[in-house]
Amino acid sequence: MERRNFSAQFKQQIIQECSETGNITLVARKHDLNANMVRRWIKQVNGVAGKASPKTRGNVTNVTSEELLQLQAERKELASENEQMKKVMGEQALEISILRDLLKKRS
Repeated sequence: MERRNFSAQFKQQIIQECSETGNITLVARKHDLNANMVRRWIKQVNGVAGKASPKTRGNVTNVTSEELLQLQAERKELASENEQMKKVMGEQALEISILRDLLKKRS
């Protein structure tokens, strides 16, 4: 079996897609790649760029308690919407893989 080589641009595209979807396995399956290889690419990029400074919590801001409650409600709503979208994307990926398998068996 011949070893496949991928360009840096392709790797960057895959890493970007992983960060957007939040699902490495899904992206890897979509591009017929091994998920562990994609994880290794992500680690290599993070290692080269250095670790980002950790997010600090508890910083003093000029946000009123009403604004804070509104932001928290928005965040909760977006998080639930994000989870729903991830489920839909997972189902679509499963359907695509089933259809691909059927096409392969048919050929």
